[in-house]
Amino acid sequence: MNQKILFVCLGNICRSPAAEGVFSSMVEQKDFFIDSAGTSGFHSGDKADFRMIEHAKKRGIELTSKSRKFEPEDLELFDHILVMDDKNLRDVLKMANAKQSKKVRKITDYCTRLKYDHVPDPYYGGAQGFDLVLDILDDACQGLLKSLKQ
Repeated sequence: MNQKILFVCLGNICRSPAAEGVFSSMVEQKDFFIDSAGTSGFHSGDKADFRMIEHAKKRGIELTSKSRKFEPEDLELFDHILVMDDKNLRDVLKMANAKQSKKVRKITDYCTRLKYDHVPDPYYGGAQGFDLVLDILDDACQGLLKSLKQ
């Protein structure tokens, strides 16, 4: 397979590193290059939010990435760019040409059990928000993997 997958949210400390971790836990690493980025550079170099790290760890998922800003070069490097919400989608598509824009989709397009049109940002909420994000991402990443195998 050897596909390059990039998950994108705003700050790259909650949703996209969680998506990277969830998807990584489902696949053979040799088959994929998986990364995450944020449309802002607010947290560049930071680890994932400690609350997301803890909630993921309870599910056996390690979040080890460090935040980085999404760059226009990512549109060429990655085969699939999966964003968390409509704002992330608009921000990434502003940088994309017609060919590159075909690589960009919302991760929730791959949900099969849960019906969400975006992954909500849990940053200012409580514990239940982090669990919800992980539930949505688990469903979406399973759907993404199934789609990539077809």
